[in-house]
Amino acid sequence: MSRIARIDVRRVSARMPRPWVPEAPDLHLIIVRVEDDQGAVGTGFSWTPTIGASAVSALLGDDIRRFVVGQDADPATLWPLLWAHLHEAGGGGITTIAIAGLDLALWDLRTRRDGVGLATALGRRHERLPVYGSGVNLHYSADELVAQVRRWTDRGLDAVKVKVGKPDLSEDIERVAAVRDALGPGRRLMIDANQRWDLPTAVRALEALARFDLTWIEEPLRADDTAGYRALGAETSVPIALGENLHTIHRFRDVLDAGFASTVQPNVVRVGGITPFLEIAALAGERGVDVAPHLLPDISAQLGMALPGETWVEDVEDADFAALGVLAAPSPVRIEGPWATVSESPGLGLTFVPTPQTHTEETP
Repeated sequence: MSRIARIDVRRVSARMPRPWVPEAPDLHLIIVRVEDDQGAVGTGFSWTPTIGASAVSALLGDDIRRFVVGQDADPATLWPLLWAHLHEAGGGGITTIAIAGLDLALWDLRTRRDGVGLATALGRRHERLPVYGSGVNLHYSADELVAQVRRWTDRGLDAVKVKVGKPDLSEDIERVAAVRDALGPGRRLMIDANQRWDLPTAVRALEALARFDLTWIEEPLRADDTAGYRALGAETSVPIALGENLHTIHRFRDVLDAGFASTVQPNVVRVGGITPFLEIAALAGERGVDVAPHLLPDISAQLGMALPGETWVEDVEDADFAALGVLAAPSPVRIEGPWATVSESPGLGLTFVPTPQTHTEETP
């Protein structure tokens, strides 16, 4: 196996066509290029939708670079060593988000060297996966929200997810009722509170919203509050989904052991890359819990193709890499109507533009 010879890091900030919150219009990528001692190259990325990009860039350009140069370039071999090295700075969060950039680059290097795409390398099991429309849309008016839902149904989507968590519960009820009316009875409806509720608020809200035939409630409580989730699971019939803000397999194991989650949603960047994502997905499979990867369809769909069960691909409107203008060539992931497909392209199949829409900051 080859060894890591060089790492280059650069930051890209791209203006979002539909900002998720008005005060944060840019999404941030940290592009990582790794070269081994045989001259093979791989490119990966880390990602932060609002804060932390400078810290992630610094960690990659400093502590991670100094530790990994000269190390085995196999991602599965390196990952636990790097995680242990960084653990003093935190077992998850900025540390795992930074590790992800290198881990994805090493998977890209490995699969490019083998001349196969990621899904093939992992053992493709599916030719297509179902897509759900996802809106980061709590700031939308009710009319804007319904218009978004109709754009999805016009595309043929059979499932959508919208935000809840308005200060006044009656407004959430009105918005979810309008969405359910626009969808009709035959389509799936998920709602996402993005950690906005405490336990009493979540219980009251779900008592009021359960009648809209919900596929799941996502992150009703703070992701750290395992005891609160356990109590909520005993109080509501609405299936609970979470995981986008869990960062290690240990936290996923805690959640799965607690028994309240119907679906776990690991984010491939936040958990530290493809290497731990696969371990988390395998653990969930052992426990009989569904996996629905969080965001990043350009990678998540490729991972989903290799999972044993059929999983949802989350498609946030105008938030894929092509819509952000950060790709120099088409992504291997294609979303058309209600389905995602993945073409065979060596490595991760992602070629990032040298000059982004907004600005780049190089890390020496």
